[in-house]
Amino acid sequence: MHWIAPSEKDAASASLEKRLWDAADQFRANSGLKAQEYSGPILGLIFLRFAEVRFSAQRRKLEEAGVSARRGSRVDDPDAYHADNVLYLAPEARFDFLLTLPEAADIGAKVNAAMREVEKHNPQLAGVLPKTFNLFTGTLLKELLKKISEIPATLDFDAFGRIYEYFLGEFAMSEGQGGGEFYTPAGIVKLLAQVIEPFHGRILDPACGSGGMFVQSARFVAEHHQNPSAELAIFGVEKTDETGRLARLNLAVHGLEGDIRHGGNVNSYYDDPHAATGRFDFVLANPPFNVNAVDKERLKDMVGPGRRFPFGLPRTDNANYLWIQLFYSALNTRGRAGFVMANSASDARSSEQELRQKLIEARAVDVMVAVGPNMFYTVTLPCTLWFLDRGKAETPRADTVLFIDARHIYRQVDRAHRDWTPAQIGFIANLVRLYRGEAPDLTVGGEETAARLAEVFGQQPAYADVPGLCKAATIEEIAAQGWSLNPGRYVGVAPGEEVSDEDFKAQLGALNEELETLNAQARELEATIAANVAGILEQ
Repeated sequence: MHWIAPSEKDAASASLEKRLWDAADQFRANSGLKAQEYSGPILGLIFLRFAEVRFSAQRRKLEEAGVSARRGSRVDDPDAYHADNVLYLAPEARFDFLLTLPEAADIGAKVNAAMREVEKHNPQLAGVLPKTFNLFTGTLLKELLKKISEIPATLDFDAFGRIYEYFLGEFAMSEGQGGGEFYTPAGIVKLLAQVIEPFHGRILDPACGSGGMFVQSARFVAEHHQNPSAELAIFGVEKTDETGRLARLNLAVHGLEGDIRHGGNVNSYYDDPHAATGRFDFVLANPPFNVNAVDKERLKDMVGPGRRFPFGLPRTDNANYLWIQLFYSALNTRGRAGFVMANSASDARSSEQELRQKLIEARAVDVMVAVGPNMFYTVTLPCTLWFLDRGKAETPRADTVLFIDARHIYRQVDRAHRDWTPAQIGFIANLVRLYRGEAPDLTVGGEETAARLAEVFGQQPAYADVPGLCKAATIEEIAAQGWSLNPGRYVGVAPGEEVSDEDFKAQLGALNEELETLNAQARELEATIAANVAGILEQ
């Protein structure tokens, strides 16, 4: 199915976050600072502006309450703020105080001190806030404070959160390959959340980057008129200390708290700081692909039923099937997972094929979505979205897997980048809901999604296989394809559509891989036969 939405460049260019970013980026260009030196402090200032807006609103409420209260005002009591999940800011830690400082006042030192004050009065942020503002000239900091003060105090949580995420995304793009380690584009994450539907429960991301999976899960809950802080318990692991701090800051900007373990020597292959096995309702992740040199000797005691690697360790030097098993094993008996994975994992042979077969036979693989190239800021390669559902075995779809080919569904943002519109995200998510026998949910995508569902699946939409788009394949069909989970093998091509160069290359690659495997098996058989014949002749 081809659905290429028009670019919305003009609308984006008028947005507040775009204007703020353009100004901040211009300042950086004149500062001599590297992107990674600049990103943390800028995000810290956006955070402080957000914290002050919430603090000021709470302070006004406490002032009004203090007039009528017998025990006097509590406007300077940190506990009165913490009780409503608001950060307390001492006078010298407030954005407006910093904004009015003269350039001669060593603003860098004052902002560093402000960040320390915030951490002192709000222990959940201990060690999180940036304190490298001394790298900035007083003039640059003054300009940045002025520019960030343009963010209206009337903005709600979500709007501040979107500004923070926009900056994260832009920093990811400007940092090139390294940016992909901390940021997954919001459209991808939104689709993951829409499919696993994290309404309530414990949620884990063992490769959490800057925390985008948690933010989109919280947004999903909020869009369904519930309080994310009350509905979700958030747990993350991030091996890079600086990125872990970004995640905790990201949660704070969205009014969320979570248990994020980061830095030190924490590593999700070897460490399990949340004792995750069987304990989570939801897992969302975008792990690093095709990692090699994992020390499997250290994993041997974690192999077997009820452990972190229930199906065994791959013999190949590739960690993809370590991650996949970590996600699977963290789920409880009704848990759901959604994660991004390299295309190669869907078709990998040898020991990885054996592990994939066990996962499929466990009736845990629910949906596979093929995603086209250029959806990520830092890599052009296509990828696959995997969805696991441990509760699927008790449903009518126990013996099938839904394959969706979404490679030709996208919006072209610019020459090198694509994303999905809300209507496209809503369409793919509701295709899954139809397959599960659920009613459509048009919270994301609205009328445009409804119209496209009606066009493809009828006025009263009901799931059906659609060539070129989706196919519910049985386990027998999957076994016949060598336990492949590559959607292209099942979905086919729509009538009248030509096979694209991209599809042809994928099909040719799969056939070539199969031929190489058969050739290798033939060589092994040839060697065995030759050895047997030689043995007989020697007798």
